[in-house]
Amino acid sequence: MLLEARVAHRVTEAEATRLAREIYGLEASARALSGEYDDNFHLSAADGRAFVLKVMHPAREPSFIDFQCQALVHLAERAPQLPLPRVLPNHRGERFTEITSPDGSKRLVWLLSFLKGTVLAEVRPHPPELLRDLGWFLGEMDRALESFEHPAAHRELKWDSSRAGWIKAYVPEIENTGRRALVEKFLAIYETEVVPRLPRLRRSVIYGDANDHNVLVSDPWPQPRKVAGVIDFGDMHHGLTISEPAIAAAYAILGKTDPLKAAAEVVTGYQGVFPLQEEEVAVLFGLMAARLAVSVTNSAHRKKTIPEDAYVTISESAAWDALEQLSKIHPRFAHYTFRAVCGMKPLPHAVTMQRWLQTNAKSASSILDADLRTAPSLVFDLSVGSTFLGADPAAAETPALTEKILGEMKRTGVRVGIGRYDEARPLYNSPLFGGGDNPTAERRTIHLGIDLFVAPGTALRAPLDGVVQILANNAAPQDYGPLVILRHEIGDGSEFFTLYGHLTTQTLDGLEVGQRVARGQEFARVGTSAENGGWASHLHFQIILDLLDLGADFPGVAYASQRAVWTSLSPDPNILLGIPLEHFPTKEADFNETLKTRQALLGKNFSISYEHPLKIVRGWMQYLYEDTGRAFLDVYNNVPLVGHSHPRVVRAAQEQLGLLNTNTRYLHDNVNRYAERLTRKLPEPLRVCFFVNSGSEANELALRLARAHTGREDVIVVEHAYHGHTSTLIDISPYKFDGPGGHGKKPWVHVAPLADDYRGLYRRNNKEAGAKYARHVADILDRTRAEGRSVAAYIAETLPSVGGQIVFPPGYLREVYRHVRAAGAVCIADEVQVGFGRLGTHFWGFETQGVVPDIVVLGKPIGNGFPLAAVVTTKEIADSFANGMEFFSTFGGNPVACAAGLAVLDVLEDQRLQEQALRVGTHLMNGLHALQERHALIGDVRGSGLFLGLDLVLDRETREAAPLQASYVVNRLRECGILTGTDGPHHNVIKLRPPLVFTEADADLFIKTLDAVLQEDAAQPRR
Repeated sequence: MLLEARVAHRVTEAEATRLAREIYGLEASARALSGEYDDNFHLSAADGRAFVLKVMHPAREPSFIDFQCQALVHLAERAPQLPLPRVLPNHRGERFTEITSPDGSKRLVWLLSFLKGTVLAEVRPHPPELLRDLGWFLGEMDRALESFEHPAAHRELKWDSSRAGWIKAYVPEIENTGRRALVEKFLAIYETEVVPRLPRLRRSVIYGDANDHNVLVSDPWPQPRKVAGVIDFGDMHHGLTISEPAIAAAYAILGKTDPLKAAAEVVTGYQGVFPLQEEEVAVLFGLMAARLAVSVTNSAHRKKTIPEDAYVTISESAAWDALEQLSKIHPRFAHYTFRAVCGMKPLPHAVTMQRWLQTNAKSASSILDADLRTAPSLVFDLSVGSTFLGADPAAAETPALTEKILGEMKRTGVRVGIGRYDEARPLYNSPLFGGGDNPTAERRTIHLGIDLFVAPGTALRAPLDGVVQILANNAAPQDYGPLVILRHEIGDGSEFFTLYGHLTTQTLDGLEVGQRVARGQEFARVGTSAENGGWASHLHFQIILDLLDLGADFPGVAYASQRAVWTSLSPDPNILLGIPLEHFPTKEADFNETLKTRQALLGKNFSISYEHPLKIVRGWMQYLYEDTGRAFLDVYNNVPLVGHSHPRVVRAAQEQLGLLNTNTRYLHDNVNRYAERLTRKLPEPLRVCFFVNSGSEANELALRLARAHTGREDVIVVEHAYHGHTSTLIDISPYKFDGPGGHGKKPWVHVAPLADDYRGLYRRNNKEAGAKYARHVADILDRTRAEGRSVAAYIAETLPSVGGQIVFPPGYLREVYRHVRAAGAVCIADEVQVGFGRLGTHFWGFETQGVVPDIVVLGKPIGNGFPLAAVVTTKEIADSFANGMEFFSTFGGNPVACAAGLAVLDVLEDQRLQEQALRVGTHLMNGLHALQERHALIGDVRGSGLFLGLDLVLDRETREAAPLQASYVVNRLRECGILTGTDGPHHNVIKLRPPLVFTEADADLFIKTLDAVLQEDAAQPRR
C-alpha cells in the first residue's frame, strides 16, 4: 500500500482508548490529533499523566518506526537537557506493537510521553529571543544526532531538501499564473545556487520538520518564552545538515513583516551551538525558499488528490505570502546577511577587494582638482545627535542646511566640506527612505558614502580607470538626481563600482554607457539644488562591491538594522579619497560602549528604563530619537511640558545665556517678570515666590517654610508618595523609605491611606469616599495631639503620580485641608507632575478639588526641563520664614532659568496647550475606554487631560494587580516605538504623561499600537 493512499478505516477515539488499555495498561481518554498520514491521539490518564498514541499508516515499515524510536532514545542519552518526547514501551518492553485494523490492514502502534506547550503557529508574538532559542534547540539536537546512524534514515522523502527538484513536474498544477511564476523563480535559484553545491554539503540525520505546527513553546510566563520541544519525527531522515535551520527559518518567517530578520535570528541561535560552514550558509536562502515552494506545490497537488483534507493546506496562505516577501529580497543580500550573523565577513570577496583598493589608493587620482589628501577641508557632523543641526527638523531642509554649511565653510576659509561615511542622519524624510505612515517605524538613516560639499559646477575626475556602467536621473525629492556609476576591474577579473550622485544634467548628456573613462579624466560636474534631488550642492561618492542588480536604485542610505551588511557592500570611500584621519572628529561611542562606560563610571543605583535600554541623542516636540535615528513617540516624559527642544524655550535660554547668567543677589527683571506671570496664574493669597532648581529643592524648601511658620516638625503624607531625593524628602516619601534600601518611617512622619477610589478602602461608588479618606487624616491629627506631638504640614501631590495616576475622590482635599488647618498645620500642594495645564480642565491640580493650598510646589516642567522650580506661598508664611536666616539658592531664579520659564508660559498661552491637553486627552481617554471593553487586562482607566493611567489587573472582580503584564506591555510598546512607564504601589499602572503638544494622531497611533500589544499572549490576564 502506498503512503499517499487513503486508509480505509481511520482509528476512532474509542478504539484508541481500547488500544491504550490493552497494549499499555493505561486507562485514559483519547482525543484525536491532526496528521497527514497517521492517526494520532492525545491520551489523558486519570492521574494527570498525558501521552501521545500513534497508530501508523499501513504503508509504514517497522524499520521506519524503529528508526524514530532509536533516534529519540539516542537524543535522550546525548541531549538530556532538551525537552523531547520519550518512547514508552508496551507491557512486553517493546517500543512498538503490530495490530490488525478492522479493515484487515496491519498497523504499528507506539506511545510517547506528551509534551506540554503551545504550537509556534498559535504563539503571539515571536520575539527575537524565541526564534534564537528555536535555532539553539535545533542546533543542540543536530549536534547530538551527528553521531547517530540508522539504515532507515536513508530514504526517499519528498521533504528532503536535496530532492526538492521533484516539484518541477507538479508546478503546472498551481492554477494561479503569478504564483506559478513565483515557484518557478525559486526553483531556478535552487537549481543554480543549491544543486551544484550538494556534493560539498554536510549530511547527517536531522529532525527535518521544524514547522510552526511542530514546534512547542512554553507558557507566556515566566518570560522569556522558550522552545518547549518539537513533535512529529515522521520526516526525520539522513539529509543536508543545513536543511535543519533552513526549514525552521522558512516557517519562522510566516506572518513576519521582516522575514530576513526573523530567519537570521533562527540562524544565529543554531550557529551558536552547531556552527555552519561557508558553503552551507551560501545555500541557506535557496533552501528556505525551496522548502516553501515544495510546501505550496505539494498543497496544490494534494488538493487535487484529497480535496477534503484541510491538513495539507494548513500553512498554504502564509507560505505564499512568505514567498512573495522573499521574492523582494536579493538572494545575495540574504547570503551576506546570514554570513554576518554567523560571524563571517558579510561579503566573501570583501577582503580581497579592500586589499586591492588599499594597494592602489596611493595612485588613485583626486576626484576634485583640489587634492583632498592635502587640501584644507571641514568635516561636518550631520548625525542624529549633531549640535550643528540641532533638534529642529527645519534645520535639515535644503535652504537652511545649505546656508549653514556654506556659512561655516566661509567662516573657516575652506572650499570643501565633508559629510561622513557610516553616519546615522536625521535628514532623510521623504517616502523613499521608508517608515510609511508610522512616524516611529524604522527609516533608512545610515549614510553609505562620503559627501563633498563644493560649489555647483565643480569638475569631477575619475579616481581610477573605469567604464560607464549606469547613467540615470533619479529626479524624485531627496534622490540622487543625475547619477553616474563607473565599473572598475581588478587583476583577477573581479569588479567593483564607484557611484557619483547629485550631478548636473549636462553630465549625462556627455557620457554613454560602456564608455571608458581614464584615471584623472574629467567626466562629471556637481549639480545645483534645483537638479540634484533638492539637496545642498555636493557630490555623493560611494564604493559598491556588489550592485545586487539594483542599478541606479542602489541605496546611498541604509537601515541601521542592516548596517553591517550594507557597510560591507559599500566600504569607506575614504580609502580612495585619502582625507587625513585627523580631519575627522573622534567617532561617537556606540550603544554598547556607552552602556559599558556608564556601568563602570556611574553609581549602580542609577536606573535605566526598559529591558533593552535606549541611547537617546535628540528630542523634538513629542518625539525622542535614538542614536540610529529611530523616532520614539514620548507618552511618558512630563518634564518637557511644551515639547522636547521647543524652539521658543531654547532660543530664550540661549539668548539670555549669551548675555548674562548670575544669581538673585543682583537685581534683574527676569525673575520679577517670571514671579509676576506665575502668581497671575495662582489664586489669592498665593503671592510670594521662592525659586530653586528642582522639585526636590522646592519640596525641601516647602517643609522649611511650614516648620518655620508653625514651629512644629511632624508631617502627614499619603501612602506610596514620592516628593524628592534629599534625605528629608526620602523621610517623607513612603515610596522610598518603605521600599528597597529604605529604613522605614521616622517618628515625625505620619502616613495616611492613599485616597484611591479604585482599589483603596473606599470605592468609586461610595459618594462619601472623599470625606471617609479625609477622616483618616483627622484621626492622625487627633492621635498626634494626644501623644503630645504637633503636625506642621500635610503634603500630597494633588493627583498622585507615583501612587498610580490617582484622581482623588470628590471633596477629599477640601475635607483634608479643613482638618489640617483646624489643627494649626499648613497644606502643601505638590504640583510638580500635574500643574501648568496638563489636566486640561484646570491649570492646577488643586483646582479640581476646589481648594487653595497654603504652599504650592512646582518642578522642572515649568522650565521645560531647564533647571527651574518654585515654591509659592502666602505673605504670612513667607514672613514667618524671614526669621533672620538668609535663604539663597545659587542658581535658583537665575536670568536664564527665568527666561526659559517665561517662554514656557508664552508657549502655553499662544499655542493654547491647556485646551489641547483637554481635547487630545478626552480623545485618548475615549480610545482607552474602548480598549478596556475589548481587553480584560485593563481594570481601570483614569485621569484628566494628558495625565492618564491604565490600571492593569489579573481579575476585574478582585482587582488583583498585574505587574508582570504591565512591565511586558511597556517594554513591547518601547519595541514598537512608543515610550511609556509603570507606577503605582504594585507597579501595574501604565502612566501616560506626554508633552502637551501631543496630538490626536499621536493618540490614535498609541491606541492602535497598544491594542495590538494587548492581543499578545503575555498581555492576557493569566497568572
